[in-house]
Parts: sequence; C-alpha cells; structure tokens
Amino acid sequence: MTNKNYDIIVIGAGHAGCEAALASARLGCNTLMLATNLDTVAYLACNPSIGGTAKGQIVKEIDALGGEMAINADKSLLQMRMLNRGKGPAVFSPRAQVDKNVYHINMKRTVETTPNLHLRQGEATAIERNPDGSFSVATAVKLVYKAKAVVLCCGVYLNSRTIVGDCVRNSGPNGFANAKYLTESLIELGFKVSRFKTGTPARVKLDSIDLTKTVEQTGEADVAPFSYATDSIPATKRSCYLTYSTAETKRIISDNKQLAPIYNGSINGVGPRYCPSIEDKIIRFADKERHQIFLEPESEETDEFYVQGASSSMPASVQEQIYHSIEGLENVEIMRDAYAIEYDCIDATQLDATLMAKHIPGMFFAGQINGTSGYEEAAGQGIVAGINAERYVHGKAPFTLRRDNSYIGVLIDDITTKENTEPYRMMTSRAEHRLILRQDNADLRLTELGRQIGLVDDARYAKYLHKKHQIEQCEKQLKEVVSPKLYGPLFEQKNEPVSGAGLTVDEILRRTNITAKDVQSLGFFDETDDDALYQIELNCKYRGYIEKEKDAIEQANKLENKPLPNDIDYSKIDGLRLEARQKLNKIRPRNLGQAGRILGVSPADIQILIVYLAQNIHKQ
Repeated sequence: MTNKNYDIIVIGAGHAGCEAALASARLGCNTLMLATNLDTVAYLACNPSIGGTAKGQIVKEIDALGGEMAINADKSLLQMRMLNRGKGPAVFSPRAQVDKNVYHINMKRTVETTPNLHLRQGEATAIERNPDGSFSVATAVKLVYKAKAVVLCCGVYLNSRTIVGDCVRNSGPNGFANAKYLTESLIELGFKVSRFKTGTPARVKLDSIDLTKTVEQTGEADVAPFSYATDSIPATKRSCYLTYSTAETKRIISDNKQLAPIYNGSINGVGPRYCPSIEDKIIRFADKERHQIFLEPESEETDEFYVQGASSSMPASVQEQIYHSIEGLENVEIMRDAYAIEYDCIDATQLDATLMAKHIPGMFFAGQINGTSGYEEAAGQGIVAGINAERYVHGKAPFTLRRDNSYIGVLIDDITTKENTEPYRMMTSRAEHRLILRQDNADLRLTELGRQIGLVDDARYAKYLHKKHQIEQCEKQLKEVVSPKLYGPLFEQKNEPVSGAGLTVDEILRRTNITAKDVQSLGFFDETDDDALYQIELNCKYRGYIEKEKDAIEQANKLENKPLPNDIDYSKIDGLRLEARQKLNKIRPRNLGQAGRILGVSPADIQILIVYLAQNIHKQ
C-alpha cells in the first residue's frame, strides 16, 4: 500500500540531503525528505566548522547557485578566518568555526518552512523501481512512499558501526541509529558497494585545558561572509587554540599499536588518506617530532571543545593517555570518546555528471554515499542532484557543471570518472584551473546559472548585477592615462619607481605595491564597493596568468566538446589497449575529455578514439 505520492523523495537529511531537498522543493517539486532521526538534520557529526582549503570555494559556489549552506554558516558563526594568506589568491580559502547547535536548528527551521518540502522521521529500508518508472520507498515502520525520482543522501549511516578499541556498536555517528537494510536493496538494484571509514576525535571540557600552553587563534575581521546575501560577519564569539602532540604522545601510541583497530584488523573500511587518525599519523610519519592539534569550540552554549587533528579509534583507556600527553591537555577531562566509523558507499563511476545512475533513470546519489568526505563536498553534490532530480521530473535538459567553471564540477567529474579506493576529499591541487576558480569570484562564475535554473531570487540577482556593473565601469577607466605629477607622490610613498612618463590606470595597478584602493585615491573607481575593487585588482595583476588559463581551458574544451556515443562497444575498437577497453566500457565517458581522465586510458588511446570518431562521422 502506498501511503502518499511525491515528485521526489530525498533519503537522508544531512548536508547533501538538505541541499537536494531545498533545491527540488524551491523549483516546484513536491518533495519528501526522510531522516533516520530529526535531530540529525544538517548535523555536524565531526568538526564544528564549514569551509577550509578548497571547501570554502565549494561553499561559495553553492551560494552562487542559490543553495543554503553559506547562508546558514553565516547565521551560525563563532569566528571566521581566511586560510592560505601566505600564498596566492588562487588558493585563498575561507573557513568558519560555527555553532553546531545553532547550525542544526537554523537549517531544520529552513527545511520546515520551505513550501513543497515535507520533513519526516523514518528509516528507508528498501527502494523498488516500478513498471511505470516511478519508485517506491519502504520504511522500517511499514510505510511506503512513491515518487517519480529519488535522491539518496545517506551519509555515513548505511550499515555503519562505530569503533572504540574493541567496543563496536552498530550505530551511526554520535550514537544515532544507523540504516540497517538499504544496502541490500542497492545491491539488488545493481550497485557496487564498498566499505569506507572515517573518524572523529574526543570532545574535551574547556575549563580542564591549560590555555597558557596553547596559542590563541581569534577570527579575522577582514574576511567576507560565505554568502553574497550576507552583508558582514560578526566579531569573534569564541577563540580556537593551537597546541601540539609530544614525544610522549608518540611513545604511547607506538607502545599500544597492537590495540589500534586500524592496525589489528578490527577495521575493514578504507580511511581517508588526507585526514588520518592520530595513531595513523604517528606511525606513518615516524620522523616527525610533533603534530599540530587545534582546539575548537562546538557551540556558545557548551564547554565541549573538539580536538582537531587527534581523531582516534584506540581503546578509551589509551585515548586518556594520548590526550593527556598533548601540550595543555595534561589534566584534560574527556567528555566524549573519539571513535572511528565504518559505512557502506557506492561506486560513483556508476553515475553520470548529473549524479543520476546510468542504469536506473530517476535515481540520484549525493554525498558520502558516493565515497566522498566532508560536509561541503556533500552539499555541493546535493544541490546538483536536487536540481537534476527536478529537471528529470519535469522533462528538462540535465544540468551539469564543468571542471573549468567550478570546484563542484571538478569534484563530480573526479568521482564519476575515477575509481576512488578511499574517501575523496577536495583539495585545491585537484583543480587544474584554480586561478580561475577562486573563492572571491564564485558569484561571477555561477550566479547566472543559478538564475537560469530558478534558485537565485531577485534580491540576490540584483546584488550580482550591481557588482558586475561596477566592475565593468572600472574596466572602462583602465586605459585612462595618469600624469606622473598625479601618481608620483603615491609611487614615492609605496616605494615604486617613477618613470617620468604618463601611465595608464592599468599600468599603475599592475605595480606590485599598488592596490585598487590606492588607485581610488587618485580619483578613479569612485564609489566602487570593496569586492568589485578586489576583482579589478586581481584581474590586472594576474592578467597574464589568467589569459594562459583561459587558453588552456579553450584547448581542453576541444576534447570536452567531442561527445562519445553511448552505444560504442570499446572492445571492438582496434588499437585500444585491453585496460583502456575495459575501463571505457565500464565508465562510458560522455566525451573525449572525460575519457582522457580515466585511470588506465593513455593519450595514445585518446588519439585512437579521435580517429575512430572521425571515421564514423565520415561514414555518416
């Protein structure tokens, strides 16, 4: 018996689920979002932060498309910083410490008050594809819901178990109930399932920390908010603190290595390479004398602090010794034990660039179920899956992002093209065009797309148009010539040599020590907002590099624009190596560009495909 019909059912209410459900509902689809527990809606199960290296760029992109994560992070701020200031602007990355309780409450309220969106507690236990192409989703309490499309955003809850030494519990994060039955349904539907793992550190009591042995880290006032709809960020509400592991930490872990589940065989799942546990770091990097540990507040309303950089699955008694060996934590009181968590996820190469299953139309996946790690990666996939689920239901053309226009595009292309054997984490190094994909220009890159889709409202679009207009007006002034009499005093003050000849505004701004604010003092760029000034400055100073990036993108697009027919049998193409044939037949790339990014497909194989396409077109 079907209890109710919907356009779309979103299974899971984490960061991917919230973005997917909000997008589909705001675009007019009657949407049901199922959560195993309503207290898990947008729950920050691990670190109480949003953003970070490459992740901050994703948050900005979600916002530019009309998503919610950035807005909610701004509402929940404890402090904000810009990472990588010592490097170039291509890798500047905003990171916010947020109040995890406020973040959950605000997002749950947003979900509850969004028209067309219905939030329901219930564990999905089975998915069935109906003869008419619709889906039936059964729950643990024997209710069955029907929809035209489903989006699976199950996070780390599928068959999950938490591990503290030899204490193993069948549960989701933080003791929440897991999803016990859905994996079997996915296998029956033809999905390849893997086992991954992640972990989280202990939570400790603030007043038991000796802060005199740590370095205080306050927020930075000159960081722009995540959302382009937010005017400014508040002052720092709570500080973070930097400390270090010690030689004693190293000794304790080495002496108890046999008790570590990741080394004694108790854990079967593959963990994240770029976010290892403290015991894994100590063993793998034995030459390092110490490791950074960050103490981060979980909320304004609690004294619980998160020990960033010290996740563990060691027995609780060993954890006590490890944490007490860290500088400033000699007498720390542990409030929650660290734990590892194993869970099921699918092989995302079974999905296309819309995050829809290639073999089951109308079935979408987003978040850690796709083998990724991180709130931001999940949310970025969520908004794309939600948009495409709506477009599928309404018979619209699919929406995809590219590697040259977004980090989200890089992320989705990577997970659907490459067979990931470990949790995927976004890093700036994964984006070959990161100078173009900066955190400061996400609105200029993606707001028009969000507007076309229907998620960017009038107020947001007006702000974007205002910024774009200001940039255009400033660009018109770049060719104006300024006399040395006018710019001379400024150059002397900034230790720039005065040539004695007139210089264009563009030439002045390209000087190393001159900023757009300096040019404004010369009577140009009048009444221009700071964010528009920043764009002008970067465009001038990095113009040569930006032009090279655009040329590289243009060359890459020559392959991206050569589609590969879905019905090619690669095993019958002469000249392709055996590995290439197998990988191409499995992944079914949409174009030559994607084919070239498949591990096991060489440049020589791509040349053979180019010849093959040319011959087929000639025959047609």
